[in-house]
This record gives sequence, C-alpha cells and structure tokens, in this order.
Amino acid sequence: MQPKLRAIEAHLVQRGSQPAIVLRDPLRLSDQAVLLRPQLGLLLQLCDGTRDESELRAALAVRAGLRLTPTALEQILAQLDNALLLDNERFAQAYTAALQEFRTAPWRPLDLAGINYPADPDELRDTLQRTVDSVPDTGQQTDDRPIRGLVSPHIDYQRGGPVYAKVWDRVAEAVREAEIAIIFGTDHLSGEEGLTLTRQHYATPWGVLPTARHIVEDMAQAMGDETAFRDELHHRVEHSIELAAVWLHYLLGDQGDGPCELVPILCGSFHRFVTEDDQPEQDATMSAAIKALRTATASSRTIVVAAGDLAHVGPAFGDSYPVDFVGRARLTAADQQLMAAICTGDAKAFFQGVKEEQDRRRICGLPPIYLTLRYLDGAKGEVSGYMQCPADQRGTSLVSICGIVFR
Repeated sequence: MQPKLRAIEAHLVQRGSQPAIVLRDPLRLSDQAVLLRPQLGLLLQLCDGTRDESELRAALAVRAGLRLTPTALEQILAQLDNALLLDNERFAQAYTAALQEFRTAPWRPLDLAGINYPADPDELRDTLQRTVDSVPDTGQQTDDRPIRGLVSPHIDYQRGGPVYAKVWDRVAEAVREAEIAIIFGTDHLSGEEGLTLTRQHYATPWGVLPTARHIVEDMAQAMGDETAFRDELHHRVEHSIELAAVWLHYLLGDQGDGPCELVPILCGSFHRFVTEDDQPEQDATMSAAIKALRTATASSRTIVVAAGDLAHVGPAFGDSYPVDFVGRARLTAADQQLMAAICTGDAKAFFQGVKEEQDRRRICGLPPIYLTLRYLDGAKGEVSGYMQCPADQRGTSLVSICGIVFR
C-alpha cells in the first residue's frame, strides 16, 4: 500500500501539557479526528502516494531521525484510514454515498443553524432585527439608481453583525423586488479555480429558497456537467452561501407570490491566476459560465451577492508577526484602496491590485467579488460598512470585512 493523504484540516492544539496535531475531514464524511505528535508532521507530508510503508519508515529515519516500528506505523495509517483521511477506495465509496444522499435530499441541510445563528425562526428573526436596529441610521439615501448587487461578509454574525446589517438593510427593497438572487460564495475547500454549481435547494429556518434549476442547467451546459458539478458536495458544508441566504430570506419575509429563486455558485481559488501569468478573464469555462448566466437572467429582476471577506492577517493565518496598532492602520489603508477598486466596477483592475501584492493579505473574497463585478459589468459601488474582526484570543490576528452596494 502506498498511502496518500487527502486535502484535510490540520490544527495544532494543546492536549494537557503537550502539543498535538489534530486532523479532520473538511467534508465531514467522518466525524472521527486523529491526534498525532507534532514530530509526526513529516509523515503527513511523506504520505503522497509514492511510498509504501517500509519506504515511509526509512524516509522518517533519514530525514528526521524518527524510528517507527512497522506496528506503530500500521496503527497510525489505520487511524487515518478509519477517519477517511486517505485518498483510497474507502474514501471514494463514502464520497459517492454522501454525494448521492445530498443530491436526493429535498433540500440542502442547514449547517450552521444553532451554531452561528438561532435555529428557531422567531428567535432568528428577532436576532437579525435587533442587529439592524442597533446600527445607527445613516440617513435617507438620495441615489435613486436601481440596486443591482452587493458585497456581504461571510464571517460569523457575532463578529460581523453590524456590517451585515448595514449592507442588507440598504438593499432590502431591491431584495423584495427580485425574482432571481445570484449568490457567489467563497469555496474554502477548493484549491483550484472554477465555479461549482448545484441543483439543490437551500433551506433556512424559515423554509426553503428554491434554486432556479433552469438557470443552473444553462450554466452547466456552457461549462460541461463534469466541470460544473465536480465539487458539488462542497455545497453541503460551505458556509459562505448559507450565511447570505439567511439574510436574503429574512428580508424576503412572507411574500405572497413566493420567494425569489436562488442561483448558488461556489467560487474556487484564484491562486494560479495570482501566482502565474494567466488572467481569470482568459479562462474560457469561467467566461462561458458568466455569459450563460447573464443571458439566462436578462429578462428577470436580478440581484447578485458576493459573499466574501477581505484580508486575513496575523499569526493565526501563518504570518510571523502580530498585528499591532501600526499594522491595523496599514491594513485599513490597504483595504480602503481595495474597496475603492471594487467600487469602480472594474473587475480586471480589482484583480490586478490583489495580484500585484501576490495576495499576501489573503483576500478570500477575491473570486466571488471578481465574478460579481464580471457579471454586473461596470456597476458602481458604494461602501456601506467596514470592520476589522479579531481572529485569535489575543487580538493579534484580524479578518477585515466590508459591505458594498452596487448600482
């Protein structure tokens, strides 16, 4: 056997007085976690599908001076296998079964209800209303141009509530008039560029928001089914679209004619575009998808949502230095420049700004915001809110978020 580790979640934790690496399946096909000593971190790197067990033990001995008995290594690999962390037949069978279950369910199950927000519909409505009421009134809006879209965070409501409230309250009337709501959400599980569709409906504590399957089919035809639904199971556990859909449904309320339909689209990483010479507008599949989406929604009242956060900086995200007062000021200045680029409506200029700094601030909203700008094709934006949210207990790591309304 030549074990190959999947793309998994790995975190350093404290177990009593000793550090440990905890490994979990990001797709949650298994609820088992595996704990390893930090010294075994090299073993995870070596499990790339090119070495059998004897070669793994030899490589550990040569590279790290770590000697494992055949039995000890066998036990570790068995733990990884039982937790479905290895890319093998056992994982493939579990993946296929989970995908079939997801596709045949009446709707996508709620993932964060009772965790990020109340599962009870009345309590949730009261919670969101209190959040809106707590935000200072910015005065009557004088711009009468029709609202076409928005940038909304996808951080948890506890930290990002004021920014959520400001931007969604400002677009409330446009949401209630919409027939189609397109939500571009960050796909945190995808390491590759591209869009991932689903035919599945999205649920909230108030019921089900139906997916506009005719639009999904038009996009899938333009992209090719294999590409369009390659990572569809990511929709089951990805939170970015769900958190936007809850606010959308809250504003829709009890519509007599039924809620507007969704087009939920997960957006993969732009890492290749940032680090190499290729540009996202040169991606033929992505361009075909946006063209098909525009054509399919041309005769409908449509609002488009980019569910994405801005920067992720500090030790929690791999930086070697904490974010201090000066760092906060620099982050604010950089984010203001980024938001100004977004507000011009120029997708290429926005992307180029991130590329020039090699995305060193980890703008996880880059793909959904870029694709929203591509779809809107020149709509101008106005910032409705901005925050820097703590991302560790010491406040030395930050996630910045914003709300922007497009007209």
